[in-house]
Amino acid sequence: MADGDTTPEKILDGITMVDLTTFVTGGFATTMLANQGADVIKVERPDVGDDSRYSGPPFIDTSEYEGAGQSAAEEGESPYFWTVNYDKKSIELNLKSPEGLAVLYDIIEEADVVIENFRPGTAERLGIGYDDVRNVNDTIIYCSISAFGDSGPWSQRPGYDLLIQGMSGMMSVTGPEDGDPVKVGLPQTDLITAMWAAFGIVGALYRRELTGKGDRVELGMLDASLPWLTKQAGKAFVGEEPERMGTKDPVLAPYQSYPTADGYLNVACGNQKLWEELCDAIDRPELITDPRFKTNSARVEHMDELEEELVPTFSERTTDEWVEILAEGEGLPVGPVYDVEEALENKQVQSREMITEMEHPAAGKISVIEHPLNFTNADTGFEDAPPLLGEDTEAVVHDLGYTDEQINELREADAIPDR
Repeated sequence: MADGDTTPEKILDGITMVDLTTFVTGGFATTMLANQGADVIKVERPDVGDDSRYSGPPFIDTSEYEGAGQSAAEEGESPYFWTVNYDKKSIELNLKSPEGLAVLYDIIEEADVVIENFRPGTAERLGIGYDDVRNVNDTIIYCSISAFGDSGPWSQRPGYDLLIQGMSGMMSVTGPEDGDPVKVGLPQTDLITAMWAAFGIVGALYRRELTGKGDRVELGMLDASLPWLTKQAGKAFVGEEPERMGTKDPVLAPYQSYPTADGYLNVACGNQKLWEELCDAIDRPELITDPRFKTNSARVEHMDELEEELVPTFSERTTDEWVEILAEGEGLPVGPVYDVEEALENKQVQSREMITEMEHPAAGKISVIEHPLNFTNADTGFEDAPPLLGEDTEAVVHDLGYTDEQINELREADAIPDR
């Protein structure tokens, strides 16, 4: 901030990013960075757009909105797209036309970051690989995301979240003890990869500030997911086989969900003191001196027997009653198991203003999940709704210095849509 200026600036104000990605990995990464002030220009295929615009119901009809394209699905646009594309500009460019590619180069020439998630080799075939882009802007930060990275025997395989969850070991440790491997209910490896990508981009931008040099950040979804195995990897490294445990934990007990009179309660005793305080609070002091449960190691070894002791006790009251007694009254780490609506609409989330609203040009007021970073000396947060397909095409091209006549020539060359 300049002296005397009381308006907080966002950390990435002045940074321009060119988003060539589709689906979630790149989209969520650039949304994280848009939240911190980056100007993100999302480049989409004419009359088709990002596949996530129409990846699943419910759909919102955007065809009546003047100046924007309708995505490939006749049903309309998916709100799923919104959740990973707030605060961006959308332009439609035909990158297979020389004229469309020239417009992209003009944008990149003034940009700080390019991010793509093509299969390795595709960007080079399109003429937008790292070397191509570096010839236009030698200080660019170029981020490449793929399923398995750009080397190794699997590099040319396609990949989606489901495949990576299976191949990363996550599904093998998720689900009931005696059940099948289970996919995490979120697109977890997409989001993990997106966070690594955003982290890498910001790190490369910082290094550029120090050295003046651009860089390429390259990562694969499988690589990005493996560090999240943590305690399961620790067991495997010493020759033990991690297993599915339902909601139980491999190294802590009690650390799981228990049924209550009307739902479920998560109980997380991370140390011996909390365990002993829990036993007193639920009026089960005899469990403290029981040899099976006297230490955390003993409780992990006798986890099933511990569950048999605690299930009847927690079933005596409702979840809210236990939360009031244990969390509010005793300061113990217990909590309810919410459904998605309850998770989004509760007094804690409301007090933190994590769910806000903004005006969408086609759908009216829409809900927005804010990102969680709060700074003392910088602003944060989304300002604009997710863009309709191509709604910023002409504005962005005009800003590059193209005249109305040149824009008409781009339409005639099929570089941008004619609408």
